[in-house]
Amino acid sequence: MRQISSFSKFIKKSVMLTALCGVLAACGGQAVHNSAGVATVSQDPSRTGAVAGVGIEGQDIQAMTDQMMRDMLTNPMLANAANPPAIIVDSGFFVNDSTQRMNKDLITNRLRVNLNRASMGRMVFVGRNYAGMVQQERSLKREGVVDTATRGTTQAQAGADYRLGGTIASSDSRDARTGMMQRYTQITFEMVDLERGVIVWSGIYELSKAAADDVVYR
Repeated sequence: MRQISSFSKFIKKSVMLTALCGVLAACGGQAVHNSAGVATVSQDPSRTGAVAGVGIEGQDIQAMTDQMMRDMLTNPMLANAANPPAIIVDSGFFVNDSTQRMNKDLITNRLRVNLNRASMGRMVFVGRNYAGMVQQERSLKREGVVDTATRGTTQAQAGADYRLGGTIASSDSRDARTGMMQRYTQITFEMVDLERGVIVWSGIYELSKAAADDVVYR
């Protein structure tokens, strides 16, 4: 009798365990069948995208860098000098004091690339961020590990005549009743003489946007 009673308990536990597994499997199956997301849509980066807020966005970066590039190419000290000036255009001294989080390289990289292409040799661009890479190759050449290639050697790496500096600043306001948010953003660009410290060119770009629901910028 004891054996029959133990066997009955075993059968009951097995049935309960099987039922529990079935419930868990059903729950798991429901999780798999979540509704589909929104399909990826290719967008023109020069136009406002499907997700937009009050901050600096792709179309703003394109517009401001194109404007700054055109303006710099009309400056005689930068684009019409007898000897093409050596220039550093990076985000090293481009300060973000605005309330928006953003990658400053998006601005300075696009400005440098387009300016380099459009200047057609009227400006020389120093890649200061590549100084470590250049020094490694210079050391290999001088130690005789590699030859001097086709350009020969120089006493030192290239110095720069001018370097880009600037500031991103903003002023925010919000209507507590409607939730409407407005942001005025001002971006200044300045080319600084690295010997005398004078500013040889300045540019400014401004934008003001308002929205009821702002987006999160990363």
